[in-house]
Amino acid sequence: MPEPNVVINQHGAGRLLSGHLWVYRSDIRSSSAQGGEAVRVLDERGRFFGRAFFSDRSEICLRLVTRDDVPVDHAYLAERIARAARLRRPMVEGVTAYRLFYAESDQIPSLIIDRYGDFLVIQTLSQATDQRKQEIVDILVEQFAPLGILERNDPKVRQLEGLEQKVSLLHGEVPTEVIACENSLHLAYDLYHGQKTGGFLDQRQNRHAAARYAHGEVLDCFAGTGSFALTISPHAEHVEAVDLSASALSGAQRNIEINNATNVSLKEANTFDLLRQYDEAGRRFDAIVLDPPAFAKNKRNIAAACRGYKEINLRSLRLLRPEGFLITSSCSHHISEALFAQIIAEAALDAHRHVSVVERRTQASDHPVLLTMPETYYLKCFIINVI
Repeated sequence: MPEPNVVINQHGAGRLLSGHLWVYRSDIRSSSAQGGEAVRVLDERGRFFGRAFFSDRSEICLRLVTRDDVPVDHAYLAERIARAARLRRPMVEGVTAYRLFYAESDQIPSLIIDRYGDFLVIQTLSQATDQRKQEIVDILVEQFAPLGILERNDPKVRQLEGLEQKVSLLHGEVPTEVIACENSLHLAYDLYHGQKTGGFLDQRQNRHAAARYAHGEVLDCFAGTGSFALTISPHAEHVEAVDLSASALSGAQRNIEINNATNVSLKEANTFDLLRQYDEAGRRFDAIVLDPPAFAKNKRNIAAACRGYKEINLRSLRLLRPEGFLITSSCSHHISEALFAQIIAEAALDAHRHVSVVERRTQASDHPVLLTMPETYYLKCFIINVI
């Protein structure tokens, strides 16, 4: 059965010609497609632009899959997944917790696949990938023979597609704790309840980089389950890991025990309050890690997010000893790298500290960025030296 056609207007065609992969509902001229179908995309003059996933609920009406006139069938999905695995082989040597498939960047929009040891976690975030979920599971079983596959389909974005939020087992068995390797560490992941699909895999290479600079007394803020703290700990005298979540710190304690770390202590506290208290008390550190959650989840939050980022960076810069290092991140897509750099610069001026950037980093290479699609570039990380 031939795939249905969707006709887009000039504005939508311009987006696709610019390299972007999304077309919004306002740019659709006509369609007879059903939600979740793969469709042929044409402009009003009949020019072919590619094949896309169609949504009858989301404002993102079309997600371009391929610019070639080929069917988006089982063979296509299997080859895309196999290609993504080949791409990652040199990126993840010695690593067993990483992103295996990154949606638009790997040419199956809205599909996320993460590996944790012998287990896979998937997210099908649109009508189209959700309808193909069993087919995707079959491909994963054939190509990787995992012991279990879990769906972490609890992100709120699924509601925009008219899909329910749920977490369920799709294949085999997945235990409540999975231990996988990252940066020579063994880390425990809760795939059912942990952040994202179980952990923050996108910071893996930034944690490795941070360990090159951290020394002496280190403060790890928004520490979560302790991945930064434990990666840094062999190079530090002591690491204090701070988080507001008792459950996250419970996970951090478990990781401390697994890795026999003796120089990491945990503190349950609000980072904003603690930085202010330490500043007023005259505490000093040789390195500080800031890995906060996304402060700007939409454009309306940008101003407030800027204030929050400036506050924690300013306080941290005041707490650093001369020749100390600040490892600071933003995972807010709406905070650009240029804006984040400006925030840090203003914080340094107000803190009366002279600083230099020794590294400008982004998400791990298993989360590849499409240059023509800024939505795929969200994580910014600066390693700052206090001169």
